[in-house]
Amino acid sequence: MAARKLPLFPRFSGLVLRFGAGCLTRVKREGFENIPETGPVLFICSHCSNADGLLFMAYLIPSMGRKMVWLGKEEATRWPVVGWAMMANGVVGIRRGAGDLEAFKLAKSVLDGGRPLTIFPEGTRSPSGALQSAKEGATVLAIRSGAPVYPVAIIGSQRFWGKGKLLPRPGRRMTMRVGEPFTLTMPKGADRHESLRLATVEMMKHVADLLPPEQRGVYGETVVPIDPA
Repeated sequence: MAARKLPLFPRFSGLVLRFGAGCLTRVKREGFENIPETGPVLFICSHCSNADGLLFMAYLIPSMGRKMVWLGKEEATRWPVVGWAMMANGVVGIRRGAGDLEAFKLAKSVLDGGRPLTIFPEGTRSPSGALQSAKEGATVLAIRSGAPVYPVAIIGSQRFWGKGKLLPRPGRRMTMRVGEPFTLTMPKGADRHESLRLATVEMMKHVADLLPPEQRGVYGETVVPIDPA
């Protein structure tokens, strides 16, 4: 029933991608019951594969029944056919070097409007499949918007279609795992730079906790929080 709320093209895209995934792999889904049907949602997701965004389109978006907004490279939206398909699925192009401020304002307007938004905080795919250091822009967005943050971990996609691989490798199974929501606040008791760093660590630990140890990367070790005193 939820998928009927979606515009036609995202519904069609999801159907095609699920068919393709069914021919090549098996995708286990966990925690999808955590996703709300209304209100702003900020998804933060691990990113180690060409397949990550496609899995969102194939499974998470139809399950949620709402059109997603993504921030992507503006040049990608100008690619023939593919660029049109990306925009029809909610990708909004951001000019390289146009400033993080432009992207931030757009992303915050999406959340302020009560819509769902997906961000890959690492900014680029991990070549090893393990979490890399996240960009702090996602942290600032989570704090200033006050939107509920939903961590998403995609497990095993680096074996299916890792960075630098031209084509996927059939038979490699994957898991999409959605965690429970949380809100992010700026820690007290330190200068702004250190508080922002620790808030970023806190945010990414929610993603890391959903991943197996070998994919937790730089967020696999316990980080000592600031003493509020």
